[in-house]
Amino acid sequence: MRKPAVLYLMMTLTLPLSARAGSTRVEDINRIEHSIEIFDEIMGAPDKAIPQDLLVAAKCIAIIPAEKKFAILIGGNYGKGLVTCRGDKGWSAPLFLGVSGMSYGFQFGGTSADYILVFLKRRGLDELLGRKFKIGADVSAAAGPVGRTAAVDTGIGLHAEILTYSRTRGVFGGFSLSGAMMELDRSGNKAFYGRTANKENILDGKVNVPQDARELVEAVSKATRTPAAPTAPPPADNKSL
Repeated sequence: MRKPAVLYLMMTLTLPLSARAGSTRVEDINRIEHSIEIFDEIMGAPDKAIPQDLLVAAKCIAIIPAEKKFAILIGGNYGKGLVTCRGDKGWSAPLFLGVSGMSYGFQFGGTSADYILVFLKRRGLDELLGRKFKIGADVSAAAGPVGRTAAVDTGIGLHAEILTYSRTRGVFGGFSLSGAMMELDRSGNKAFYGRTANKENILDGKVNVPQDARELVEAVSKATRTPAAPTAPPPADNKSL
């Protein structure tokens, strides 16, 4: 019994390292396409989508498709995704990133989940990508509310820099990512943009959105647009017939 247990433990400990494995341009494009699919599906469900007020206020939005979690006494999670930020000229081209973390306790099994992170302050993203800070520990985070027309507690925006969401087996809702760490997927960004592009230029909108990412940026732009004010009905015609 000891040998299988040791093998399982070794496998679990090495799984998070795959988040740092090199990414190719083909993998980047697949990640973009998967992110579009996830975002469109979630935003297409008005009763379970992200509230419109939060989307209008969002500074950055990260999508991590199907983050994998495995647990055999010591649990690990890893995932690769992307993030786009709002600028003066609209939403930026995507920056590729990885998310990883560890959990401890008596556990066994594996799950797969999609995550969306709504950054209410750009500083939160910059801190996470620049200093290996942990979500919830070094950068404040909270499970996000759902429902496009849901009333949002103003206290959320005052105390949390990130609102986190998860979709597992079709169920979407606020979910804590406390303890997870975010980092650049340098190989993915290099494969997609070349050697000269850096995270500041990409997120600041100084890099043109590549053709392969335009559908993603358009989907985010559409979802985060300020709703048009309803037009007043024309005055009633009181003339007698």
